[in-house]
Amino acid sequence: MASYDLKDLKTRMQKSIASLKDELGGLRTGRASASLLEPVTVDAYGSRMPLNQVATVTVPEPRMLSVQVWDRGMANAVEKAIRDSGLGLNPMGEGQVIRVPLPELNEQRRKELAKVAHTYAEQARVAVRHIRRDGMDALKKAEKDGDMSQDDAKKQSELVQKATDDAVSEIDTIVATKEQEIMQV
Repeated sequence: MASYDLKDLKTRMQKSIASLKDELGGLRTGRASASLLEPVTVDAYGSRMPLNQVATVTVPEPRMLSVQVWDRGMANAVEKAIRDSGLGLNPMGEGQVIRVPLPELNEQRRKELAKVAHTYAEQARVAVRHIRRDGMDALKKAEKDGDMSQDDAKKQSELVQKATDDAVSEIDTIVATKEQEIMQV
């Protein structure tokens, strides 16, 4: 980051929060949802690809997902990716179609999902702190290069810190809401 721009930093922080919301949207409480498998990536053609780039996910029943793999040779890789995703799912391959039954949400499963939600939230907090660091580095550089006075740099660094605190508190609120949703029987 060459120059300091508070608006740009805030925009980047909001993108981290939007990304967290997308990831949490995949953590479903009791019903099957195609977005449940959005965070899953598959080893395909020598690189990691999002599941939705190698297959179509549908919801034939409330507690079942169906994954239609486009390339028959990818079926085992997709099945393995779903199994290893940390979502606690046990896919069953039937040729190009992989059926993914959703387990009943027992207390232990709810706690696992809450842990996954907290992991996502921590990743978002780390991303926000990286953005804060970029901003602080740019301020130090501007002050060192004589583009900004020491007082201005201090005021701006306080604004960056406030933006960071606001973003982190928004992340905490979002994850607390999601945790309540998950733990609701």
